[in-house]
Amino acid sequence: MTTSKLSLLVLISAFVFMSGCESKTESAKTDSGTHTHADGSVHSHGDGHSHDHGVEGHSHGAGPHGGTLADWGGGKFHVEFTVDHDKKEATVYIFGTDEKTAVPIDASEITLTIKDPSFTTTLAASPQDGDPEGKASRFIGNHDSLGVVQEYEGSMSGVVDDTPYSGNFKEEAEHHDH
Repeated sequence: MTTSKLSLLVLISAFVFMSGCESKTESAKTDSGTHTHADGSVHSHGDGHSHDHGVEGHSHGAGPHGGTLADWGGGKFHVEFTVDHDKKEATVYIFGTDEKTAVPIDASEITLTIKDPSFTTTLAASPQDGDPEGKASRFIGNHDSLGVVQEYEGSMSGVVDDTPYSGNFKEEAEHHDH
């Protein structure tokens, strides 16, 4: 990634981070107010089902890897945030509109920005089996602050085909019925 693209990406990430949940631009759709249930029952996209991702209250269930989902580009892509506290590692997966089909993108990295504790880190492309040469649907990075066991809130941003995308996410505590 060129220095100018990286600078642009950092600026966009900072803008999205500072604008918070009120941002409603096409490149920075938010997913505020979502609740992730352990069984994923809050929301699912059916085949051929579409809706406006900009509608307040739109929510996602848990992602295919048990993480928190966010939109990129008003639902053109979905991105899933997962964290392994022991490894101090975040993994972000890129999906299509159905929230489950991996979509490899032509990017070497994406940016993860966390609100509290406040930090930004770069996640490097880590292609999954089946991703074509030069593309990845998974991005992995480490940061010492990811070792803190908590619910994270922040944004994930990247550039796909020269278009910047960003999506906000907020992990919610899982509620288990006893």
